[in-house]
Amino acid sequence: MSATLTQPNPTSETWMPDSWRSFPFKQIPTYPDAAALKNVEDRLSTYPPLVFAGEVRRLRNHLAQAAQGKAFVLQGGPCAESFGEFKADIVRDTFRVLLQMAVVLTFGAKVPVIKLGRMAGQFAKPRSSDTETVDGVTLPSYRGDIINGPEFTPGARIPDPARMETGYFQSAGIQNLLRAFSRGGYANLHEVHRWNLGFVERSPLANRYRTMAERIGETLAFMQACGIDAASSAQVDETEFYTSHEALLLPYEQALTRIDSTSGAWYDCSAHFVWIGDRTRQPDGAHVEFLRGVRNPIGIKVGPTTSVEDIKRLTTVLNPQNEAGRITLISRMGAEKIEQFLPPLMRAVKETGQPVTWISDPMHGNTISTDSKVKTRSFDAVMKEVKGFFAVCAAEGVPAGGVHLEMTGQNVTECVGGAQRLTEADLGARYETFCDPRLNAEQSLELAFLIAEELTGRS
Repeated sequence: MSATLTQPNPTSETWMPDSWRSFPFKQIPTYPDAAALKNVEDRLSTYPPLVFAGEVRRLRNHLAQAAQGKAFVLQGGPCAESFGEFKADIVRDTFRVLLQMAVVLTFGAKVPVIKLGRMAGQFAKPRSSDTETVDGVTLPSYRGDIINGPEFTPGARIPDPARMETGYFQSAGIQNLLRAFSRGGYANLHEVHRWNLGFVERSPLANRYRTMAERIGETLAFMQACGIDAASSAQVDETEFYTSHEALLLPYEQALTRIDSTSGAWYDCSAHFVWIGDRTRQPDGAHVEFLRGVRNPIGIKVGPTTSVEDIKRLTTVLNPQNEAGRITLISRMGAEKIEQFLPPLMRAVKETGQPVTWISDPMHGNTISTDSKVKTRSFDAVMKEVKGFFAVCAAEGVPAGGVHLEMTGQNVTECVGGAQRLTEADLGARYETFCDPRLNAEQSLELAFLIAEELTGRS
């Protein structure tokens, strides 16, 4: 328990940004220096917001369209951002791959694609255990760079509140880069399509993807012939790009919560979209209490342990007015479990009348360990869960609203399979994640082509 938190009082009905402190909480570290923590929180509360209420409202409107099948969500980025990877080329490369994927998915889904990065704030990670043991030495678990360090030393593993300030400034820098990339011509559709043509020619499955790439090119050429180009339409030269992260470290989220001067409502200005993880979605817990009071769109991770009663209560607590675009349910079942566990939850939500957006996270339920105890994911299992998600949505009459991926723009070797046919023997070549394995740039774009084929076949 953090030294500054009060004892639980879950009967409180009045919401304020700090009301979560009177509720039971999980995954919040113990800071040994309460005064230092408060000083950082106080400073953060005076800093400019990282995102703005008007941007958040636009995203909510887009997500409401996805709930009706009129838009498709592409959410992607690293498992956890690292302070050591605060580099323009890393941000650019991940942004670039997400743009490439979005062009392909727009063609397959026949609707606008909402681009939502796990970026500019995804620094904290939940852990299954408070400690880890290596060679007989036990230390606190690494919880992400915004809390402590990954080095297995006693000093690095002490939660340090100054890291929240570093996280803020790095997030501000990344937000600035993303805005520049999305509005400065880098997102031009014709350029993005040319990048995709390069991928197609490199891919071992070039013949499979070439026809789709050619049809996209024909569409863009037709648009240009009609006078729709970068000079006449901002939609060709620019794009909207939003940021998201798990709202795990509540002292940080509270410090960045602001009242919107236009509406008088509270917004968590650390990101446009924040979500509750599988370990912190207790309906009477602190994370749910905090998020029920902010006006951001909210994601809820939904796994095999999610009960019908919990999903009904969560959606009611977090969206009592049944507002469209407010709730996104992120299914993370595992390829072998999705067709068993997801349908009852979809039916339960339909019974509530909640206009939720359902998207698939095919990553977290498909993490495995190799014989050498290295975590990885199978590309085939990821695609199998996506197909299972689409199948369940079709059977239940629910729009398939999007996908949520852990990926990077770098050509790492952390997930096996794909057209590159990576095997366990290849993992050591560029296994760079501090947390969970990510799809690399080639695997991510390949997945987009396969999802586009699936969407085209269902349209």
